[in-house]
Amino acid sequence: MSEDNPIETFTEGDELFEHHRIVADKGQGLLRVDKFLFNLLPNTSRNRLQMAAKAGYVRVNGEAVKSNYKVRPADVVTLELPQPMREFELIAEDIPLDIRHEDVDLAVLHKPAGLVVHPGIGNFSGTLVNGLLHHFAGLPSAEGQPAPRPGLVHRLDKDTTGLMVIGKTEHAMVSLSEQFFERTTERRYHALVWGDVPDEGRVEAHIGRSHQDRKVQAVFPDGEEGKHAVTHYRVLERLGPVTLVECKLETGRTHQIRVHMQYIGHPLFGDKTYGGDKIIKGLPSGKYNQFVKNNFEILPRQALHAKSLGFLHPGTGEFMRFESDLPEDMTTVLDRWRRYLGAAQTP
Repeated sequence: MSEDNPIETFTEGDELFEHHRIVADKGQGLLRVDKFLFNLLPNTSRNRLQMAAKAGYVRVNGEAVKSNYKVRPADVVTLELPQPMREFELIAEDIPLDIRHEDVDLAVLHKPAGLVVHPGIGNFSGTLVNGLLHHFAGLPSAEGQPAPRPGLVHRLDKDTTGLMVIGKTEHAMVSLSEQFFERTTERRYHALVWGDVPDEGRVEAHIGRSHQDRKVQAVFPDGEEGKHAVTHYRVLERLGPVTLVECKLETGRTHQIRVHMQYIGHPLFGDKTYGGDKIIKGLPSGKYNQFVKNNFEILPRQALHAKSLGFLHPGTGEFMRFESDLPEDMTTVLDRWRRYLGAAQTP
C-alpha cells in the first residue's frame, strides 16, 4: 500500500491536526479501517483511531466512515488526528509594523498580506505576534489558549489585509475580547467577488469544518453542525464579470466571508481555497483568459481587505472608528478591470 504525505500537520482555528493519506493495495483483503490504520500507525492507539472515526476524522474515498468499515482494494483512506500544540518559546523579532494608532491601552495596526498572525505548526517565527513582542513590552495573553498569543483579541487570515486592534493591558484585552464576543464591534471588509451580486443581502448559515476536507470550512444549511454565522453585504461597484462588495460581519467565524460568498455562488477573486482562482464569469477568449491570468499574478491571494474597524475604547469609553485604504495589489487589479471594461465598451 502507498501513503502520500504520511505525516502532514496543519492548524485550523485553535486546533492542531496530524494528517495521513493512505491508498490500499489492489490485493488488500477486507479489514476494519481502525485495524487497517492501527497496523500502519504503530504509535497510535486503536482507541484513539476509533474516537477519530466517531468524530468524523476518518474518511474513505472522501466519505466519513465508522471504525467497523471494511477497507477494500484501492480505497483511499484519510485520517486527521487532533494533537496537542507543540511547546515552543516565543521570540521577539524586529518585524516592521504599520501602526495607525497607539495609546496606553491599545494599538491599531494594518496587517499586510502574507503575514501569519500567531505562531503555529510551520510558522513558529516571523509572525505578527513575534513582531508585537519586539515593539511592545509586557503584553498580556488571554487565558485558555493552546499557546500564548500576547496582545491578540482577534485574527485575520494570512493573506487577508487590513486593520487589527491589539490589547496592551489585561483590562484592554478583556474589554476588547468581550466586545468581539458580544458582537458590538463594527467590522467592514471590501472584497472583489466573481459574478453579478444583488445590490445587497444577508447570508445566515452555520459554518464548520468541511467533512470532505478538514483544512477548509463549509456551510451547513440545516444548522445541525458548525457555528451560527451572519454576513451582510452590499455592492460598491460592478465591473462586469466581477463585483466589488462591502461585507459587514455580525459574527466572526474562520473564513466567514470567503465561505459565505462561495455559498451564494460568488467566491472571492483569487481565492485558491474556495474556488475563486479560476475563471467563473465572462465570455471565454484568449485575450480575456490572459487578462484574468495576469490579474491572478498581480493579486495571488483572496481579494479581501479589512477596511474599517470600530470599537469602544477600553479606557475612555469613546467609540473609535478606523479606516484603511485598499492595498496596492487590489487597487491595481480594480483599475485593470475598469480599463478592460472601458475598452470593451468603446465603439
